[in-house]
Amino acid sequence: MKSRPSSTSELSWSSPLEELSGKKPTPTIQKITDAGIKTLQDLLWILPLRIHQMPAIQPFREAQLNQFFKGSGKVIHVDIKPAFGRRGKGNILLYNGYVVVKDDLSSETLSLRWFNLYPNQKKQIESLEKILFLGQAQEFKAQKQIINPQIINPETAQGNGYIIEYPTVNKTGGTLLKKIIDMIPGHLWNKIPQTLPELNYDSMLSLGEAFRVIHGKLPVEKFSREVKSSAEERLIYEEFLIDQLKIQTRRKFIKRKDAPVFKVSEKEIDEWKRSLPFSLTTDQNKVLADVISDLGSGHPMMRMVQGDVGCGKTIVAYLASQFVIYKGHQVALMCPTEALAQQHFESFKTLDPVLKVELLLGSTKAKEKKLILARLLSGETKLIIGTHSLFQDTVQFKKLGLAVIDEQHKFGVEQRLRLVAKGEGTHCLIMTATPIPRTLSLAQYGDLDISSIKVMPGGRKGIKTRITEKQNYEKYVEFVKARLNLGEQAYFVFPAIEESETLDLQNVKEGFARYQKNFKDFKVEMLHGQMKADEKEKVVQDFRDKKINILISTSVIEVGINIPNATIMSIYSPERFGLSSLHQLRGRVGRGDKPGFCFLILDKDPNPEILQRLKVIEDNLDGFVIAEEDLKFRGEGDLFGVDQSGTVTTKKLANFLTHTHILEKVVRDLNELIRTKPEVLEPHFTRLASDQKILDTI
Repeated sequence: MKSRPSSTSELSWSSPLEELSGKKPTPTIQKITDAGIKTLQDLLWILPLRIHQMPAIQPFREAQLNQFFKGSGKVIHVDIKPAFGRRGKGNILLYNGYVVVKDDLSSETLSLRWFNLYPNQKKQIESLEKILFLGQAQEFKAQKQIINPQIINPETAQGNGYIIEYPTVNKTGGTLLKKIIDMIPGHLWNKIPQTLPELNYDSMLSLGEAFRVIHGKLPVEKFSREVKSSAEERLIYEEFLIDQLKIQTRRKFIKRKDAPVFKVSEKEIDEWKRSLPFSLTTDQNKVLADVISDLGSGHPMMRMVQGDVGCGKTIVAYLASQFVIYKGHQVALMCPTEALAQQHFESFKTLDPVLKVELLLGSTKAKEKKLILARLLSGETKLIIGTHSLFQDTVQFKKLGLAVIDEQHKFGVEQRLRLVAKGEGTHCLIMTATPIPRTLSLAQYGDLDISSIKVMPGGRKGIKTRITEKQNYEKYVEFVKARLNLGEQAYFVFPAIEESETLDLQNVKEGFARYQKNFKDFKVEMLHGQMKADEKEKVVQDFRDKKINILISTSVIEVGINIPNATIMSIYSPERFGLSSLHQLRGRVGRGDKPGFCFLILDKDPNPEILQRLKVIEDNLDGFVIAEEDLKFRGEGDLFGVDQSGTVTTKKLANFLTHTHILEKVVRDLNELIRTKPEVLEPHFTRLASDQKILDTI
């Protein structure tokens, strides 16, 4: 068992938090430790909510509303009564206190009020003859007063210091946290190391200086708003740096692993391309070249192909699959929905009728599933397409060489890893129709190689989008009927299946009943997630076969439905969908040689913010522009999708939307260090690679 230091002089920033107490950990320290704050260094990242300079004692008349004020005076009236109905821990009766104080510096008086006092606090206030207090002045009935002021002990007060407010951590209040942080020995505050001293920090504060400013360990005369801003900027840089080191560790880990080598000649590639019923676009050819290079590198491919709805990502996956199968390995393609899996299955069979491809779904009958699994294990099946069922333990491959994951954001990280782990050094190709903004790709996907397809295949007529409000609703209905009479089909999408008691949303079941009456001359059917798998499959097939004119649905059709004859997409209560979801839904139409039309149907007068969001969709067809705007509206969310390692599980200050310039500097600085002094990074990569949480995010 590790012995405890004999004195605080032996403590270091890596010392366990419990060693601050010298003996066994206090209940407070145990609570903080349970929250993931394991070392003294972890304490540094519990950043104060607020830090202000302690004001000097002033006359009561100088108290400004909502600003910190420190006063001193004689207690001339005390009135403390039970706070009826309010009890604290242990069912202890609480009290409310009212105290009038006469100013030491003038003849004025000031009222102080406390709420929910414990008996010991009540006793302290009742014993006061003089009081030194700190608080923020408020106004009540045209009189100034201070609510719940802090009582300062004159013997321990250190003149004009700092007012520091810490957050609550695991039910440990900010006052207790401050006491624990103040227990850190003074000599350590001057020994806070830089994570990477070799980086070019330019004129930035050192990490130690930044933490000293933020925690009020800087002489008060040197503290200013500008200094605090500089300290925050340095900590933002540090948060991005920590993330980028994790990302580079994952990238290095991938590149060190061995993988099957699939070398394909130019002649073979050209033969496969000529077998296609169309020519590849410039972007498709470029992305395919990236994939071929990865497959022949001898290390696992970890490439994301991003591109708009209908840009032709699938054909890249098809050709990559052919290369791998040609070299004697198997391929798995995992999709988030049965409809999308079915669509890929039919597409691949059309492109190569002799390819031994199987479809494995959650709805697959047990007897058929058993046969599929046997053929997969024997190697007879070369390509399997399925949903979440693919990563189950019963699914085993003879020789898995490539895992293709479509719409990867619909899956958890662990699910993806379980599929890739079914082979030795399995290559992984990730596809997403939700374009990744540049800042997000830097912050989240820096360990992936990213290829983009921006040019759409030729022959498409495009899509027109219109916001439809009450005043032009009738014109919209007439337009839809006219297109239906031309033999075209329409999707009507609603945000809910049925009426909700708590949410005022348009829903599928009400829409189905309404439009059966309003469109009597047309066949109307509905589709939603509560239907059985075979029922959903029949509805989709009937719509594909033109037996249904209008399909009323939830967003289950967002991916996996490819029906070129469907030209109208009507989205009801569009404010309930994210911009990227609206763009994905819109991508269901305009997929053939007929133009597509998307209507955003508002049943209420929208507020300006909603209208601004929807105008982004109305005015833009570029998914990359829409993704950037969506990110601005939604915020960044949880970047890594799983808990990050260590204390900094979420950003304290850094936000890649508002601090892009700092993130880009971190990336530049780190890349330069990788280029010029890679050896200094090895100890960091080794340390981080020992944390499975970091590697599990690949």
